[in-house]
Amino acid sequence: MPMKILRFTLLSLILLQIVFTGCSKKNTVDAAAYKIEIEQWQMKRAEGLKKENGWLTLSGLFWLKEGENKFGADSSNTVIFPPGKSPAYAGSIFLMNNELRFKCAKGVPVMCNDSAVAEMKIQSDESGKTTPTILKHGTLSFHIIKRGNKLGVRVRDSENPARINFKGLEYFPINHEWRFDAKFEPYNPPKIIQIVNVLNQVSNDTCPGAIVFEVNRNTYRLDALKEGKEFFIIFHDETAGKETYGMGRFLAADLPDSVNNVILDFNKAYNPPCAFTEFATCPLPPKQNYIPIRVEAGEINYAGVVHH
Repeated sequence: MPMKILRFTLLSLILLQIVFTGCSKKNTVDAAAYKIEIEQWQMKRAEGLKKENGWLTLSGLFWLKEGENKFGADSSNTVIFPPGKSPAYAGSIFLMNNELRFKCAKGVPVMCNDSAVAEMKIQSDESGKTTPTILKHGTLSFHIIKRGNKLGVRVRDSENPARINFKGLEYFPINHEWRFDAKFEPYNPPKIIQIVNVLNQVSNDTCPGAIVFEVNRNTYRLDALKEGKEFFIIFHDETAGKETYGMGRFLAADLPDSVNNVILDFNKAYNPPCAFTEFATCPLPPKQNYIPIRVEAGEINYAGVVHH
């Protein structure tokens, strides 16, 4: 073979190798180090659920009406505290033209930022836009959430049975085959997608693009939302309602690099709060994020509680 043709052939092979290496769908990982990484992530996940502001402490969610909304342990109140955790009537929350005011009953200790309060204006979380006013009474804490045009009182109890009796989390076996070198395909301009929550409320969310990955030579796309410095993905796969939570799972991913590469690691897929409590307002996967494969990675059904 002439030297010129030989050089051309070798160069072509090298270029082909670079191309195919660049399109590889999975990262080369150190199996032992990767196992440790995922196990540490799983530990942090469980610790987050068990915190005093974790999902396992939720003990109630009550929607407010215009005017006075009484709270306390008596079942006649608008906001009903767990039995034995407060007086029958502990105070009132007043909703007047979207303004909120709190007033406790005489002799009932309520704290805000470590100071005793008797009456004050309070604010809701405005779906993450503002910091809610958190009030505390004994082992209870409560604050106002806003979902759509509804305002509600979210009640937490540090001694909630779901927290005390937490059974731990279970996962599919760690498998680096479910960790993908994916591609981010931006939408220009970003598109608006509708996200429905368990209350059947619809929000219009900005989707900057889709994350594209390949399984067994089939290509799949997941629309992603941007939350802070990462992507938030709500997806549904063929394990849902069987091994995994029926309404789907959540997944976070780092933002893309300069050439739109994204690591998509389904070993870090996790259950929404509604898998642990009936008092959450979880978003549901959009229909385009229903993928017709079994994602046998990440968190499986929680054994302790079954809701929805």
